[in-house]
Amino acid sequence: MSTIKRITITLTAEMAQTVRSVVQAGEYASSSEIIREALRDWRHQRALHERELGELRAQVQEALADSDRRRPPENATGRRRSAEPLGPA
Repeated sequence: MSTIKRITITLTAEMAQTVRSVVQAGEYASSSEIIREALRDWRHQRALHERELGELRAQVQEALADSDRRRPPENATGRRRSAEPLGPA
């Protein structure tokens, strides 16, 4: 384990009571143990969120690239050519 650093945190009264209750019930040995577990869970959730966000970004980029491939080419005036003729031939 890395070096332990002591910090002070502020919790709502309800959160502080929850921490005290679970320590008193013996579910955790200390309030620090609860906070460490909460931080591990938070880091895990954050990593999952980042991975999902990366996957969504890749899907958006793929969709944009696909859209560009399907777009009709521009003519000399800079306007897009229509896929179908405008009038009778």
